[in-house]
Amino acid sequence: MRKKSILLIAGTATLYFNNAYAQEVPKDSTRSASIEQVVITGNSNPKKKIESSTAISTFTAKEIQKQNPISAAALLQRVPGFAVETSGGEVGNNLFARGIPSAGAYEFVQVQEDGLPVFEDGALQFANADNFFRVDNSVSRLEALRGGSGSIFANNSPGGLINFITKEGSNDFRGTAKLETSTYGLMRTDINVGGALVKDRLFFNVGGFYRTDDGIRKTGFKANNGGQIRMNLKYVFDKGYAKIYYKKLDDRNTFFLPIPLMQDGNNLKEFPGFDANYGTYSYRNISQLNIPQAGGGFFSRNLEDGIHPKVDVLGAEFKYDLGNNFSVVNKTRYTNINMNYTGIFPAGGPQSAADYAQANGISGNTFQYSLVSNAAIVNPTYVQKLGFWAIDKQMNNFVNDVQFNYKFDQGNVTAGFYKSNWRSHQYWNWSNILTTASDRPELLNLVDTSLTPNSTGYSKTYNGVANMSFLLRDSQIQGSLNDLYLNLDYNITDDLSFNGGIRYSRDFYKGYGVNTTTGNLNNSGLTTDGTHSFATTTADDNMSVLGNKYTYWNYDVDKISFTTALNYKINTENAVYARFSNGFRSPNEEAYYNNMNSLSAIKPVTTNQVEVGYKYYSRTFDIAVIPFYSALKNLSFTDVYSDGTSENKFANTTNIGVELEGYARLFSNVLEVTFNGTVQNPKYKDFTGRNADGTAFNYDGNTVRRIPKIYFNIAPAVNITKSWRAYVSMNYYGKRFQDEANSDNNTLPSFSEFGAGTSYQLGKIRFAVDGTNIFNTIGITEGDPRSPLTGAGDIRMARPIMGAAVRASITMDF
Repeated sequence: MRKKSILLIAGTATLYFNNAYAQEVPKDSTRSASIEQVVITGNSNPKKKIESSTAISTFTAKEIQKQNPISAAALLQRVPGFAVETSGGEVGNNLFARGIPSAGAYEFVQVQEDGLPVFEDGALQFANADNFFRVDNSVSRLEALRGGSGSIFANNSPGGLINFITKEGSNDFRGTAKLETSTYGLMRTDINVGGALVKDRLFFNVGGFYRTDDGIRKTGFKANNGGQIRMNLKYVFDKGYAKIYYKKLDDRNTFFLPIPLMQDGNNLKEFPGFDANYGTYSYRNISQLNIPQAGGGFFSRNLEDGIHPKVDVLGAEFKYDLGNNFSVVNKTRYTNINMNYTGIFPAGGPQSAADYAQANGISGNTFQYSLVSNAAIVNPTYVQKLGFWAIDKQMNNFVNDVQFNYKFDQGNVTAGFYKSNWRSHQYWNWSNILTTASDRPELLNLVDTSLTPNSTGYSKTYNGVANMSFLLRDSQIQGSLNDLYLNLDYNITDDLSFNGGIRYSRDFYKGYGVNTTTGNLNNSGLTTDGTHSFATTTADDNMSVLGNKYTYWNYDVDKISFTTALNYKINTENAVYARFSNGFRSPNEEAYYNNMNSLSAIKPVTTNQVEVGYKYYSRTFDIAVIPFYSALKNLSFTDVYSDGTSENKFANTTNIGVELEGYARLFSNVLEVTFNGTVQNPKYKDFTGRNADGTAFNYDGNTVRRIPKIYFNIAPAVNITKSWRAYVSMNYYGKRFQDEANSDNNTLPSFSEFGAGTSYQLGKIRFAVDGTNIFNTIGITEGDPRSPLTGAGDIRMARPIMGAAVRASITMDF
């Protein structure tokens, strides 16, 4: 029924092509003319897109509204050069810029709000930048820069800058209210209002959302629940302005991890008992954890809390005209984050009941499984060990960016000083649980019937927990960044312009890790069931205990980044440019932790990029073609495996590719087509060494993991009338390799995801229906990077995109 309804929506796009109306742009058109757009990201001053020697994509508030992305990551899929994994849910997703591999998150780009970072480092462990940001109606526009000048205007951003610019009030009081529902229990309300408190002088804007839903994957509880509020106040005076703002985010989101699938030739199909599109191990039946600790006390956790950040942001911005063509701009912000992170991370793939029992010391057929819920004896074909990972993080960031600008007849010079102090303290408590290998898992107990209940090692579980608190981690990282930068824009002629920039980074990082020892509960006096001691179970045999020894580390970064570019404006609609840039990324958090006893093993990742571009912008047609080449050195690979160890490998990479981005408005504005795509060939270079078990590896020349060579998005839309619009979209993600070895059993097949929708504009009220993954495609974005072995036989662990879903909304402008 769901498929039929969405296909009916998509079918309307083929109707009424002969409607006769003038060149007037339809009321619900998705695009504003790029030829008129001005960009500020990666530039020292506002600049027309055609005059900016950067690869930059822009999305206005109206364009974002029409796309109605389910997450920030889904919106960024529309940016060429960004390979985005959206299968984690609303947050916790991964972005790979221009083929740069990483453990995930937003490691080589910086996500910003109004030109300052959401948090200074967007790739801290379990703290992806999109955990702390939500797209709502208070966003005025998005500017997404790839490569280029990113390393001049921000830290650790050689892959680019993603800048969400928020709305401000004007003399006219305006507002937007939106109500949205869905096929998965969504109820969401967005509102944004802005206007003048004092005409021409004092302006305000307030916006935010509240949302609750059951999740597209069936968790048995509210998968997403919470909201955000954002407000700003701006005072304009004769020589400048002053603005203050505040943001509060308090939101819970379920994070979805790999599930079992079956290898079927070159494709992956459903594992028996597991719905690939709607199933998940993150289910209500296994959501509670309450276990004693070897150091005393109990540890309790609720999976329903999911990723739960509480974010408070207070900021200010000031601009003043100093006279004689000099001006100063100062931006400052303080961010405080408290986040509880709880997720289910599979510890490898499903195992047969017999194999799992044998691996846990039970020989022959003397194993017995029972349900924790009612003690009923069961005979599962497969069982699954799952990591119940709990992470608490306390984070704060104070940042200040001051710029002095001098304008002269042929250009301008900007000099700035950027200061950022940040800290992140984290505590981990990880356990493994044993469940049925199904999409509504049940906790299992396992005992050895050849022993008596009083025997040592009789039980292999404790109320379904197979390994109690097997990993604890208490660590902290701090950064103190002190950066000077200089940027020059110079118009050599009316059509030829030069841009050059340099940034000097003198950054200091420090932190510590607390040592751990191993303990158990055998002599604790506690019992497993009110009768038997913990000597009767192996679940507590290797519990982690925090010690009182701290390992402290310090790491200094003293680096220069630079860029130079030329832009030639052929005419008012055509331009070409060329740019070279050199930048870096400081070592990431896990690299510091893994090597804190010998930091000589790690170095900043250095990047060299060359790009050339052709841009054509008109009122009815846009095209940007940008070939690029990049080379990276000292790239660290730091995936944390399911047993708590880390990959801790280092390599160099190269990539050559081309980004395409286009838009066309055809047939008297009846048909609109947007397109973006990337073709690239990212390779490892000088990637040799030894694995943790001592075996040698040589991955030199292999394709980098998890990143496709080809991916693109195309979205045609039909303006049936000036008020009625329908669209379809196709997102293609090419074949990838899950591992560096490019092994056949770790190949992730290509897939195409289709969406469709329709909208109707009735005066100031907009009605819309949007469908995602309308054909219920099983599309895999990643395998299981936390388990070197993906599964026995034909079983593969992987993370598919969400199943088909429909959302309906009513938006009113006033």
